Amino acid sequence: MTKRIGLLTAGSDCPGLNAAIRAFGKAARSTHGMTLVGFRDGFRGLVTNHTIDLSGDALSNVLTAGGTILGTNRDVPQAFEEDGKRVDRTSNAVDVYKENKLDALVCIGGRETQAAALHLAKAGLNVVTLPKSADNDVPLTDVTIGFDTAQAIATEAIDRLHSTANSNHRIIIVEIMGREVGWLTLGAGIASGSDVILIPEIPYHIDKISQAILERKEAGKMFSIVAVAEGANSSELVAFFERSMKINRKVHEGESFETSKDRMTELKKKYTGQTLLLANRLEETTGIESRITILGYLLRGGAPSASDRVLATHLGTHAADLVEAGEFGKMVAFQNGHAVCVALEDVAGKEKKVPLDHPWIVAARHVGTVLGD
Repeated sequence: MTKRIGLLTAGSDCPGLNAAIRAFGKAARSTHGMTLVGFRDGFRGLVTNHTIDLSGDALSNVLTAGGTILGTNRDVPQAFEEDGKRVDRTSNAVDVYKENKLDALVCIGGRETQAAALHLAKAGLNVVTLPKSADNDVPLTDVTIGFDTAQAIATEAIDRLHSTANSNHRIIIVEIMGREVGWLTLGAGIASGSDVILIPEIPYHIDKISQAILERKEAGKMFSIVAVAEGANSSELVAFFERSMKINRKVHEGESFETSKDRMTELKKKYTGQTLLLANRLEETTGIESRITILGYLLRGGAPSASDRVLATHLGTHAADLVEAGEFGKMVAFQNGHAVCVALEDVAGKEKKVPLDHPWIVAARHVGTVLGD
């Protein structure tokens, strides 16, 4: 009997999703003789049974296209957005899976998608996932689909800002995606020769940055480029969070760990991403005009790089092999040049931060890049 496989992309979009869809789809159909059922707009399509036809030429001419032909959405079955509330629609997802007579479901997405896929696996579905993330924050894979392209776009953007920073003798601050991890900012910052790189893993001191910029000025370098991750925090803000956590534990004694964690997460969302404050303080302490460029969603758009197309094809075809072999509850990862499978239990709910002794950080320090610590 022909296997019927569901396919969806969830979370935010990024370059390389269509390449992954194409790779899995073509391998599943041509190599293993499977039938595909696409779901529109991520898990929302699964819950509402909104399917899309992936037969015929549906997978042709999509390798180089950005975005995702399936559409995407941030909803997950266990926390489905409905009338302004979060409701559990896991049972609906299971029912649709059975109604479509699926043998497996393949989900392409980031950390939230991995967690949702594990949730569905525990609900009895056969699930395989692929990791995508412009931030490269999914654990147990060396790199995620979409990261290489985003890094190249960020690097080119900073390259272009060098000339205007030099011409106008300014501090140019470039905010790059990365609320929890700094891979993208670190990589693009090193590649573009940024003078200062600020990432969430290393709390920064304004005085250290100001001193470095003033030393550049005294040496005749009349501009500075600061690459900052959106989630980078000053040492003062980190100290504030630590004090708040202690007060929170005292005030809400007996509160569950998850509730306490959610409370602090909301607090951090409120106060992080203070790039404008950073610009104002640097201008005050150095006397040099500061300007901000926020790259934002620009990093998620456009055609994927050659590396992302190759990675997506490598992981996508391996995912089809896993489904054929009946290896479920797994994420396809890229480790040491090879596609491997790792248990979703080891991925879900975790993130891949930049180690403080990572070779990129060591290299940045060796070439004189200021990391703010």
